[in-house]
Amino acid sequence: MITAGDFRNGVTFEMDGNVMQVVEFQHVKPGKGAAFVRTKMRNVITGAVTETSFNPTAKFENATVDRRSMEYSYNDGDLYYFMDQETYELEPIDSHVLNDNFKFVKENMVCTVLSYKGKVFSVEPPFFVELEVTDTDPGFAGNTATNALKPATLETGAEIKVPLFIERGEVIRIDTRTGEYLSRA
Repeated sequence: MITAGDFRNGVTFEMDGNVMQVVEFQHVKPGKGAAFVRTKMRNVITGAVTETSFNPTAKFENATVDRRSMEYSYNDGDLYYFMDQETYELEPIDSHVLNDNFKFVKENMVCTVLSYKGKVFSVEPPFFVELEVTDTDPGFAGNTATNALKPATLETGAEIKVPLFIERGEVIRIDTRTGEYLSRA
C-alpha cells in the first residue's frame, strides 16, 4: 500500500481499476483547511493524463509494471511475435497494442515490452535505430544552407523527411520518439 503523501515522480499505483503513474505532485498546506496532494498522473495503459487532488492519507495499491526486453521476430496478420531473450519462447502481441513509432522496428530488433499482471499494454522500440533508405529523390550536394528536407521511404516502409543530400541505399540514424532524421550511420 502507498499513501498519497508518499507520492514521488514515477511512482505507479492502482486507482479505480486503472494503473496510474505520477508525472508531477505537489504537497499543499493552505493557511486554512486540511493539507492535500495535487497530482498530475498518467494512465499507463491508455496514456491519458489527469490532474487530481488527494487527501495525504488516501491509500492505494502499489502497481508493478513489468518491463522485459524481447526481440521482434515476425508478424502474421494482426499478431506480432516477440521472442523472450531468456526462455526463447515466442509471445504473440496484438497489433492494437503497438504505438505509431513501431513503424521503425525491423525484424530481430530488441524492444521493451510493458505488461501489468501478465497483460501486455505497450511495446517500446529502441530510442535510436539505424535503417536503410530504400526510396527517395536523387540527392544533390551543396544545398545545405536552407535546411530543406525531402521525403524518404525506409526499409521498414516508414516515411520520414531527410536532408537533400541523402541518397537511396544510405543507412541513417533515426530518433523513434520523434520520427526525425538524426545523422548518417
